Amino acid sequence: MEAWEKNLYVLWGTQFLAMMGMNLVIPFLPFFVRQLGITDPDSLAFWSGLVFAGPFLTAFIATPFWAKLGDRHGRKFTVVRAIFGLGIAQILIGFSHNVLELLIFRTVQGAISGFLAASLAMVSATTPKEKLGSSLGFLQSATAAGTVIGPVVGGLLADVMSYRQIFFLVAAICFIAGFVVIRYVHEIKHPHAVHHNHSIRENYKFLFHDKQLLIIVLTIVVSQGAALMIEPIFALFIEKFHGESQYISTLVGIIFAISGVFMVISAPWWGRRNDRIGFKPNVVTALTGTGLSYLLHIFVPGLYVLGALRAALGFARGGILHALYSLAALRAPDNRRSGIMGIASSLAILGNMIGPLVGGAIAGSFGISMVFVVNSSLFFGIAFVVMKYLNETPHTEHVELPEVIEVPE
Repeated sequence: MEAWEKNLYVLWGTQFLAMMGMNLVIPFLPFFVRQLGITDPDSLAFWSGLVFAGPFLTAFIATPFWAKLGDRHGRKFTVVRAIFGLGIAQILIGFSHNVLELLIFRTVQGAISGFLAASLAMVSATTPKEKLGSSLGFLQSATAAGTVIGPVVGGLLADVMSYRQIFFLVAAICFIAGFVVIRYVHEIKHPHAVHHNHSIRENYKFLFHDKQLLIIVLTIVVSQGAALMIEPIFALFIEKFHGESQYISTLVGIIFAISGVFMVISAPWWGRRNDRIGFKPNVVTALTGTGLSYLLHIFVPGLYVLGALRAALGFARGGILHALYSLAALRAPDNRRSGIMGIASSLAILGNMIGPLVGGAIAGSFGISMVFVVNSSLFFGIAFVVMKYLNETPHTEHVELPEVIEVPE
């Protein structure tokens, strides 16, 4: 097995554990907030939302900084730092005495983690160009699998152990994963690579002056934001098909899991297609298919059709994000790759923050059906932009060569 393949498999397992750990808290986070003394229903809803969103803001700010360190100190360093940072944050959260401490430690988690951006940069830097699409597609399946399985495992653990013990368990898993990375992941050095200490500002400036990179990151923000617009009110959408509320949470979880499972299945398939026929046609197809799937939600007659539609949605969404990350990696020069991937990851987080806020506002003013109209229109619109304006170009067009110094004879 070649070194880049070994790295990929180890990072897949590590990323799966990290994503599962971060999503373990979803089923019981409001109950932990209540355990910390917030019992009023309105206050509980407010603090639960605040605590849940806390890591996203700091991650959006901090991710480009940590990625920049990857270009300076090596990608393996940033991967190890990120997974240990996540473990330290879980220990702090487990020792929270009140909801304010919980909020602070959750924001610390977002500030010191950044594992996804680090692993993306590591894989994109060490994988041969002709295997990049399938490799990042495979890596994306770890994210999807951890996101799907995490809440299920978290709910089961919350029934047999205390909430604090779960946080300590996640921390232990993170530390074990970190030592595995130290032992088995090897950074592949490029002997002719030119290294510069680019600042975050310089990386942003580089990105905004590259039209193709700008289209890629715009697509990331819009697609992530549009996909998450329905998140805050999806349970209410399902409720109209299911009059009884006794098992509504379980039903929502199952319906959510369907799309997640099909994202896990489809991401490697899309990745192999990317290597075979190119990224652009697949991205356009996946964006269009996702938009159509969301639009058809308006016409769903019952739960069985909804389940089938969510499977189609998950299959289509499985072809978007990792392909865009691959395009960003190919477009970025090697000495900026960690920095650019960090910015791309932070902008995906920005979309994750904006989407639920916009979706909730639209649903409150115009009804849930209008959310599907808006987010499907966004997917169709960004698919058109990619089809018309994006060109697949290799990163060699942007490699910054060192100055040639003439040495006198």
